[in-house]
Amino acid sequence: MIATLSRLDELRARIGEWKRAGLRVGFVPTMGNLHAGHHSLVKLAREHADRVVASVFVNPTQFGPSEDFSRYPRTPEADAAGLEASGCDALWLPSVETMYPFGAANAVSMHVPGVTDTLEGAHRPGHFDGVATVVARLFNQAQPDVAVFGRKDYQQLAVVRYMVRDLAFPIELIAAPTLREADGLAMSSRNQYLSAEERPVAATIHRTLLAMREGLRSGRSRDAVEQEAASQLRDAGFAVDYAVVRTLELGAPKDESAGPLVALIAAKLGRTRLIDNLEFEI
Repeated sequence: MIATLSRLDELRARIGEWKRAGLRVGFVPTMGNLHAGHHSLVKLAREHADRVVASVFVNPTQFGPSEDFSRYPRTPEADAAGLEASGCDALWLPSVETMYPFGAANAVSMHVPGVTDTLEGAHRPGHFDGVATVVARLFNQAQPDVAVFGRKDYQQLAVVRYMVRDLAFPIELIAAPTLREADGLAMSSRNQYLSAEERPVAATIHRTLLAMREGLRSGRSRDAVEQEAASQLRDAGFAVDYAVVRTLELGAPKDESAGPLVALIAAKLGRTRLIDNLEFEI
């Protein structure tokens, strides 16, 4: 049966027991309201570790003033049941006071330079400072040997990779593939905000990513591909933040015919902001 822990001394005692027994500890950080995509992260962590801890914490420091922190769905009982069924050994369920003992406004904050200045970082100022801050705290609390993050939040993964390398966290990072619905829509807790009419339209994002890949493979310029992608999304009813092609390090590619690339989209449909990406080779 999964152990639900809300005190830091309990978490550290449990993990300490495992490590003294020579067991490898995997970690999956989440904000809860878990779905099959999250469960796949736990199963992947299980392949690389003897014991798996998942955290559920809706982190206030990564939400902007006009974003959906207060209405972000919180379903701890269902989360615990899903995690147990996925092979998770412990659920770390800290309070805001445990995570930020001096309060979120007075917390020591992390900033990852460079990779946070573009795309999501430009459209959501301060978001990645909040992400880096809470992930660093979770790593310090759980002391995992391996941590699993999904590829759907591509830029977040890049931020965590940078931080782990720069601060020499002794943690192996594993990137998990994006799980999708049958029509290609990336699984996300925010999908439930979509209306019945919006839900089929949302799959346009994945179709647009595929079209961006094929456009570049056919020799079209990056500018033309990006402009057509944004136009296609607007025609479908989206407000587009960006539809771009980048290197895997999120820089503008100097040669679009060489090296692996990633297409990234962020767009709002009604009240719901969706992000997705697609890595590919030319």
